[in-house]
Amino acid sequence: MNPSSPITRRRFISDSSKTAAAAALATGIAPSILRAAAPASESNPVKVAQIGIGTRGMNLVRVAGSKPTCKVVAVCDVYKPHADRGLELCNNPEAVAYTDYKDMLNDPAIEAVIIATPDHWHEKMLLDCVAAGKDVYCEKGWTTSVEAAKRMRKAVKDAGAVMQLGHQGRQLAAADVAHDMIASGEIGDVTLVNCGRFFNGTEEAPPWRWYGHYSVKEPELEPREVLKLLDWEKWLGDAPNIDFNERHFWHWRCYWPYGTGQCGDLLSHEMDHVQTVLRYGIPDTCTTNAHLCHWKDDREVPDNWTSSYVFEEKDCVVTYEGCMNSRRAQTPEYIGRDGRIIFNNIGQSANIFERFGDEQAYQISRRPQPQPEQLFVPGKEHRRPDHMQDFLNCVRTREKPRCDEDQAFIETAVLMMALESYRQKRQVRWDKVKEAIV
Repeated sequence: MNPSSPITRRRFISDSSKTAAAAALATGIAPSILRAAAPASESNPVKVAQIGIGTRGMNLVRVAGSKPTCKVVAVCDVYKPHADRGLELCNNPEAVAYTDYKDMLNDPAIEAVIIATPDHWHEKMLLDCVAAGKDVYCEKGWTTSVEAAKRMRKAVKDAGAVMQLGHQGRQLAAADVAHDMIASGEIGDVTLVNCGRFFNGTEEAPPWRWYGHYSVKEPELEPREVLKLLDWEKWLGDAPNIDFNERHFWHWRCYWPYGTGQCGDLLSHEMDHVQTVLRYGIPDTCTTNAHLCHWKDDREVPDNWTSSYVFEEKDCVVTYEGCMNSRRAQTPEYIGRDGRIIFNNIGQSANIFERFGDEQAYQISRRPQPQPEQLFVPGKEHRRPDHMQDFLNCVRTREKPRCDEDQAFIETAVLMMALESYRQKRQVRWDKVKEAIV
């Protein structure tokens, strides 16, 4: 089949149901065309493959495999134990394991691909996937530069592909309800937003040093044994060619060649919550201060991170604080002239919020604490498909998912502004015309 055929057909299907029906009659493939106009279903599950079955990938393949609307037909990992784990968790005894994702993309039965690899691979894999006619669910952070994000956005749009970025907080209704309240002026003009992440690791389980599971200390494997089961050159890809380093392999978030540190891991989640609530897009300026304060092992990325963004036309400042040396609750807090909205959890899990009047908000730091004027708890009317299901549905309907390529581009610009400010030790600005950090 010509590689452009699936793309052309997808565009044709998405034009209208009438066009799809006509195409079905003309081509003799009416059942598949007609099903494509409806969300994913048990009778028409989306055939999915996944690249990367590491710490996050393990959770994603389990989620995808648990859905009746999805059939995981292939998994891919350059480390054999992870590929084997993918086969165990995908809920399909007929699934096939690959070590080279390009071989996997040759399977015409695969409709969509989940990318859960280290960030330095995201661009290359997404471009190859959409070129092969596949839709993509990609973990955050989307990529490691603004220029890469431009190429990815263009490729997705040119292919007519469906792309979902893995900010699962968007499945929660609370952010949308808060948006409507703020837009209607219920807490006055919002001039300050605070968000952040705090974690106090131990010497046994320091931040970002996992062996295949989040915050779970597993026995360290003998490096020589790991290397026997790993294609190290494929794992490195375009990263600097170094001899096998098990700390880089297991703990890649600690090193600059493979990701963006706290920016792509934690700041991106919190700032995506801000984008979901305020919908202001890319900030005008960013100033970052960051330092490696405590975890002075061989890691390169700072453990303390603060970034301050300014939306000049909206007269709003947003602050992100990240500290890997202390436990503290810093849930998203939207501060208006007449009150505050304070959420119950970190951005990706914030499903409840309280609204306080300004005088009540002033009393929060005092005792006894005041009762909120309003408590939002999601009800039946707020139920919606979760983030993965939203993607699967859009694969069928050709609609835009909640965190599409345009939202992914915003995410990348925001996290890269913070990183560039840190690297250049100055305030940076977003040039809207050039779509560049200056």
